[in-house]
Amino acid sequence: MINGNVADRDDDNAGGDSNAASDPATHPFDKLTPDFILDAMESLGHISDGRLFPLNSYENRVYQIGIEDETPIIGKFYRPNRWSTEQILEEHQFCFELAEKELPVVAPMANKAGKSLFEYQGFQFALFPRKGGHGPELDNLDNLYLLGKLLGRMHAVGAVRPFQYRPTLNSQAFGHDASSLISEKFIPRELKASYDALVHDVMQAVDETIANAGNIEHIRVHGDCHSGNILWRDDNAHFVDLDDARMAPAVQDIWMLMSGGRDRQTAQLSEIVDGYNQFFDFHPRELQLVEALRTLRIIHYAAWLAKRWTDPAFPMAFPWFNTIRYWSEHILELREQFAALNEPPLEVM
Repeated sequence: MINGNVADRDDDNAGGDSNAASDPATHPFDKLTPDFILDAMESLGHISDGRLFPLNSYENRVYQIGIEDETPIIGKFYRPNRWSTEQILEEHQFCFELAEKELPVVAPMANKAGKSLFEYQGFQFALFPRKGGHGPELDNLDNLYLLGKLLGRMHAVGAVRPFQYRPTLNSQAFGHDASSLISEKFIPRELKASYDALVHDVMQAVDETIANAGNIEHIRVHGDCHSGNILWRDDNAHFVDLDDARMAPAVQDIWMLMSGGRDRQTAQLSEIVDGYNQFFDFHPRELQLVEALRTLRIIHYAAWLAKRWTDPAFPMAFPWFNTIRYWSEHILELREQFAALNEPPLEVM
């Protein structure tokens, strides 16, 4: 379940989330009716032809919007109170820097004044050009080699300067805080003792792994670099949705492209790193962090669903969540990760 193949699912909740509403029957996104969205477009001078298609997004709301006599555009309405204005603009700036270096990223559209973040009746939103494509075939080693080259170029830009406002990936927010939320408010009573004991041991192993890795450089990364955020067309890739860009080790954008057993991951890693090193130096010491980062993502994903459960879209999209079966499987997955944390790290062949 957690190899990064979850569409638009990350949440740091950096600004707090007032959307955990007191009335579960209502939600701020309920205001995003078709008329509201088309009025927001018209406020910027875009006259829609009435075609409006919601796209696969849960954290924010994203739509393909038909424009009269023009190519459709993508409108992204940000979840209120998740990111600050400064954090959103910092994401946009990173996209612009990548685009200036001819990286294939889908960057926001700016108006003549250079503005890329807009507001309409309490919602912040951005517009993007429509790009077609499908997820890359990650079993194809040639594809991984190309993605490695693109990530090397991306990280060379990301290392130029740090983010000032966007968060850093760390075990406190993604592990300790996330697991505390689960334990206090969501884990079934009959599983709580098992979960608490296990997550204590797991997080101790994660923290020890991170400490033992030593001083790892953190740079600006995509942050959610799974196949659902890569559009593949005509043997070329485009990176989309940098909504979760943050400061993190470079390997955060690499491990989510790998899957399967150790031998398979080693082969995948070798192709990625061969391409990557043409543009930016990969530090093999970061491979010690792969299973720790994977573990944090597993815990954080469960907590993300928990935090968003008052959003009416989530019970409809994830009906299997918050059941005895789900939490039992979650505990089993964490046990498997605890074993993986005690295995030797992958090596570049």
